[in-house]
Amino acid sequence: MFSTEYYCLVASLREWTLDSDTKGFDVREILDEILGELTEKDAKAVRLLYAYYDCENVIAMRNNRNRHNGLGNLTVEELKDVLENRNYALLPQNVAAVVKLYNEADDEERDEDAMVDDSFEHAIFEAYYKDLAASKSKFLNKWGEFDRTLRNISAAVAAREAGRSIKDVTVGGGEIVAQLAQSSAADFGLRGELQYIDAVISAITDETNIVEKERKIDAVRWAEAEDIAVYDYFNINYILSYLVKANIVARWTLLSPEVGREMLDKLIASLDASALVEKQAKQ
Repeated sequence: MFSTEYYCLVASLREWTLDSDTKGFDVREILDEILGELTEKDAKAVRLLYAYYDCENVIAMRNNRNRHNGLGNLTVEELKDVLENRNYALLPQNVAAVVKLYNEADDEERDEDAMVDDSFEHAIFEAYYKDLAASKSKFLNKWGEFDRTLRNISAAVAAREAGRSIKDVTVGGGEIVAQLAQSSAADFGLRGELQYIDAVISAITDETNIVEKERKIDAVRWAEAEDIAVYDYFNINYILSYLVKANIVARWTLLSPEVGREMLDKLIASLDASALVEKQAKQ
């Protein structure tokens, strides 16, 4: 099946991003503009990408933390609807099943003071990555596998340095997760399988500056988002790639204005619609 081509939308991305020089980089505003232009199928893929933040928000609300990431699909009221009124239809299928399971367990225990433990956090994110794997979106399939692996590597390196069990900090299963838990090699024996393994391990173990450490890891994320959609120019894969990078820019705009400005300039440079048309014509 052929994908929908969003020529006008992709051209508009550059204008919206350039406008951030004076109005600030508002990913939520850009996201809402994008969603209004997509087919329902493609909008569903975008919402699934941002369901990651819904998972974070569910965890925060269950822990009674006064914290809400506005990039999530669900408002505070809708999250309460999920947790208090059991409206699980608002969540992706596998994530909903996990939240339902833990809600029912809470009902049986009737312990109002119980806090969410690490097992819930692991379970909900494992479910989220299952939802990405089950998606019909090529980008989401590949991004989910990469993002889970990257986070598992980061957690495994930190656990190894702290003398903790790596099995307790990784999410999901598969050969790479098993390798992380079993290998004593500096690179977990993954150098031949993952081209970014050295960059991630180096950032975590060699870099004492926390900001620089995070910047290096986000550089790996940025490169992967571009690689996944390298031959996509005007379809939903390109838009999803743009949104991943836009999320990174937004994060760094808050953490470090200088790094945020650098990444924003890089994002703007990649949005030359005429150059994209030329590249597409050469394929």
